[in-house]
Amino acid sequence: MESRLWFYLGVGVLALLLLATLLAPVLAPHDPTRQNLDHDLQTYSRENPLGTDKLGRDILSRILYGGRISLLVGTTTVALSLAIGLAIGAISGYCGGWTDQWLMRLVDILLAFPGILLAIAFTAVLGPGLDHVILALCLIGWTGYARLVRGEVLALKERDFVQATRALGSKPARIIGRHLLPNLLSPLLIQATFGLAAAIIAEGSLSFLGLGVEAPTPSWGGMLNDGRQFLLVAPHLTTYPGLAIMITVFGLNLVGDGLQDRLQTKNR
Repeated sequence: MESRLWFYLGVGVLALLLLATLLAPVLAPHDPTRQNLDHDLQTYSRENPLGTDKLGRDILSRILYGGRISLLVGTTTVALSLAIGLAIGAISGYCGGWTDQWLMRLVDILLAFPGILLAIAFTAVLGPGLDHVILALCLIGWTGYARLVRGEVLALKERDFVQATRALGSKPARIIGRHLLPNLLSPLLIQATFGLAAAIIAEGSLSFLGLGVEAPTPSWGGMLNDGRQFLLVAPHLTTYPGLAIMITVFGLNLVGDGLQDRLQTKNR
């Protein structure tokens, strides 16, 4: 019962976040890129409830629009990584032999390096930009899905229903799509939920280092970077975007834990 309440809390947090980002043009009191140097570094005012940054831009507006960037990068990265990992993992697990060996060695090579360092190197070479961030995160993100799918396929392909389908002459593509894939949805959904949280943190890290979305487009990581030099005089510049990242990741982890408990209980 307690885990179900935490799950619903996570769903509520994510629903409010999604609604706020979708309605950013309505909820944001100002243009997130509009500068007003006469009101820089304000902590609170009626026009700027969360204060302003060093250029007088409204913090609340930038957080709402920055949430769009984080969710866009996170969902796109997870979708692409999931598609790549699903294809490679299914082929590796079902075919076995040298195909499995070569594909898994490729995964091992990528996993041998810290993921965030690969992403930093990739974006440093190509330059900052939204598309480059997504490509960099996909470069390191698909390996986890591939390993998960491969392990599940190795176990499932020896089950009686798969052996019976193979004996009837079904092609591998049909077996994977009609019989193996439906049994992979539960673990993939859980993995994708945690992967979305990791992608949001990674995007914030790259933006914090100046390798993410280019200014003046607002992003939570970029806001943290802009505010770190004013920590002592204007801590609100980093407090609010930091809270936005923390609450988002907290909600995603609650949903992921809840899904894991519910699906494991259902399987048992």
